[in-house]
Amino acid sequence: MRTATEQAVSTATIDLMRGVVYRETDEDSWLTLQRHGAAVRDHFAAIGVDVIIDDTEGYAFLRSESVDDEAEQLPRLVKRRSLTFNVSLLLVLLRKRLVEFETSGHEGKLVLSRDQLVEILRVFLGDSTNEARVIEKIDTTIKQVAELGFIRQLRGQPNHWEVRRILKAYVDAATMADFAGKLSEYADSLNSGGGDD
Repeated sequence: MRTATEQAVSTATIDLMRGVVYRETDEDSWLTLQRHGAAVRDHFAAIGVDVIIDDTEGYAFLRSESVDDEAEQLPRLVKRRSLTFNVSLLLVLLRKRLVEFETSGHEGKLVLSRDQLVEILRVFLGDSTNEARVIEKIDTTIKQVAELGFIRQLRGQPNHWEVRRILKAYVDAATMADFAGKLSEYADSLNSGGGDD
């Protein structure tokens, strides 16, 4: 029979394996990570996975250890996801919006309406004669970003989305700079007639 501490550590470990643990929504697991983080880290270290805990932003997640020697690398527990261009674009644009929100002195959560998300993306999707198709594409992109856990719909407000701060851990300044170059190339291809209707 497990002790209360062992049960708490096991639960926090399982929650991490399922995805991001947030201070505000996964309170018990968050407290366990604060009290018994060493035990959880030891568990994952044995299988080549780091536990990343951001006390300032209030989230924790798993990341595969970076090992320089290929012979020492273990199979990945945390799968890399291949993202579509539109999903990558929305993530970078949301990360930029999050930076603007934080640097302008706002506190709390960045919340955007569906219409705001549509407008953020529409600028980059080029002109189309089929508006319904563009909106459908954008709605699919929003849904995919939500499934990845980077935004979540607010309870009681079906058309409002909170931008989760975990986005900062996945989309860093280097990624944003790299993607800016890709956006420039994409814009050039749209201007030269490469866009689709």
